[in-house]
Amino acid sequence: MSHDFWTFTGLFLLTFISEDTATLGGAYLALADAKVLERVFLACFLGIWAGDLGLYFLGRYCGRPLANRILGNKKLAGQKINQSELWFQRYGMLSLVISRFVPGMRLPTYLSAGFLKMPALPFICATGVLAALWVTLLFWLVHRLGATAPGVFHQLRQNQVLAVCALLAFVILLHFLMRGASSMRCRQFFRKLWQWEFWPAWFFYLPVVANFLRLSIRYGSISLPTSANPGMLTGGIIGESKFETLDELQTSSPEFVAASYLLTEEGDRMGKLQSLLIGGELEYPFILKPDVGQRGSGFKVIHREDQARAYLSQVDVPIVAQQYIAGPYEAGVFYYRFPNENKGRILAMTEKIFPVIEGDGSHTIAELIRADKRASLLAETYLTRFQDSLGEIPPSGQSVRLVEAGNHAQGCIFRDGMYLWSSELESRIDEISQKINGFFVGRYDLRFSSAEELTKGNAFWILELNGASSEPTSAYDASKSLADAYGLLFKQWNIVFAIAAQNRALGHQSDAIMSVLSEWRKYRLRSICHPAAD
Repeated sequence: MSHDFWTFTGLFLLTFISEDTATLGGAYLALADAKVLERVFLACFLGIWAGDLGLYFLGRYCGRPLANRILGNKKLAGQKINQSELWFQRYGMLSLVISRFVPGMRLPTYLSAGFLKMPALPFICATGVLAALWVTLLFWLVHRLGATAPGVFHQLRQNQVLAVCALLAFVILLHFLMRGASSMRCRQFFRKLWQWEFWPAWFFYLPVVANFLRLSIRYGSISLPTSANPGMLTGGIIGESKFETLDELQTSSPEFVAASYLLTEEGDRMGKLQSLLIGGELEYPFILKPDVGQRGSGFKVIHREDQARAYLSQVDVPIVAQQYIAGPYEAGVFYYRFPNENKGRILAMTEKIFPVIEGDGSHTIAELIRADKRASLLAETYLTRFQDSLGEIPPSGQSVRLVEAGNHAQGCIFRDGMYLWSSELESRIDEISQKINGFFVGRYDLRFSSAEELTKGNAFWILELNGASSEPTSAYDASKSLADAYGLLFKQWNIVFAIAAQNRALGHQSDAIMSVLSEWRKYRLRSICHPAAD
C-alpha cells in the first residue's frame, strides 16, 4: 500500500487517542508538503467526527440497557431521565458547542446526547460542523505560527476554560432575564435555534467559509473567484452594477428581460422617472431598487407618485427603475459553464413562495404575524415592513402578502424547484448566457406566469442576474437536511473556483483582496440609506 494510505490511516486512528496531537501533526505535514493538505485535513476531520459519532451511538444503544439493568424499573429514576431528556431538547445544541471548546467535556456530553435520545441528524450535522471548524482552526494556527503553534495552542486551551465559564454565566443570566419576557418569545427563540433555516448568517456560513478557505489554499488564491466572471466587477462577488448586466441583457435578449432604467444620483431623478411614465416605458406599479445591492436590500414596489418621491429623497445612490412583473410565480436559476466547454448547464432551481397571512376580521396585522407559526419567527422583519399599517384589521378571508422581494433574508420561502427543469429551459438559459460578455456562473432571478411555458423555455422575464457570490438558493429549502444544504453550497463554490482557475489560465487576472474589501466597505456605507424592503 502507498505511503499516503498509511499516513492517512495513522492520522485517522491517532485522533481516537489524542485528536489535538493528530491534528497538529497533520497540519505540520501539510505545511511541509502542500500536496497532502486535503488528504491530511480529511483524515483528521473524519477521525474526530467518527469518534464523536461513536460516543453518541455508544450512549444511545448501550447506555439505556445498562441503566435499566442497574436501576431496574424504578419510577423515580425514569422520571429523572425524562426530565433530563426535556432539558437536552432545549439546551443540547448549546451543550455541543460549548463542549467542543472545553477540555474533558466532549466525552460526557456526547455520551449524554446519545443516552438522552437527542435526534441523530442534528447531532451528526452539528458535530460535523464543529469538527471541521476545529481542524481548520488548528491548521490555520500552524500555518501562521509554525513551530510555536503548540505552545500558543496550550495557552489558548487554558484560557478556554475561563472564557467558557464566563459564557455559562452569561447564558444563566440570559435565562433568568428571559423568564421575565413573554413565554411566546422564549418559545420562538428556541424554535429559531432548532430550525437551521433561521440560524444567524454568521453561524450558518461557518462551514461554507471553511470550505472557501480550503479551496483558496488548494488553488493558491483567496481572491480567485473574482476571475469567475471577467465581464463583471469583482466577478460578481461584491459591488457589481445590476443595471450594467440588465442593460446588456436588454440588448442581447430583450424579449426575456423586464424593462430597466438607471437613475443616477445626479440630476432631476424624479423628472426622469416622470418622463419614463409619460412616455409609456414604465407604468404603476413599478420597482425601485439600488443599483448595487445584496439580499433584496432596498427593494420597493412603487404604486403612487408620493412613494416614488419619498424613495428618491431617501436613497442617494444610483437606482434601477424596473417594470413590475406580476408573475405570479418566481424562480431562481443557478447556471454555470466552464470556459473550455461549449454548453452550460443548470445546477439548481428554486421555487420562491411568497408567504401570506389571512385576515379574520378581528385581529390586526401585527397580531396575525405574531400568531402565524412561521411568520412569527421573522416577526421583526415583517413588523418593520408593515410599520405603517400594523393596527389595520384585514377582513375575514382577505390575504395579506408579507413580502414582494424574492429573497430569503426578506422572508420569502425557498423550495427545491428542479421539477421545473427541462432540456429546453436549460438550452434557453445557456443561449442567453453565452451572449453576455465574460459571464460563466451565477443566478438568474425570473418571474413567469405558467410552469408549462417555462419548461418550454418561453414566457419568462429576467429580473436580475447575479454573479459568482450568488447562491443556488434551493439550499434553503427547510424540508431538506442541513447536510443537503451544505452539500449544494460546497458544490457551488467548487464550481466557482474551478471556472475561475480556467479563466486564470486564459490570462484573466484576479482582483486584489484589498480591492474586494474596498468594494465591500463602499457598499456597506452606501446601503445605510436603503429603506426596509417590500
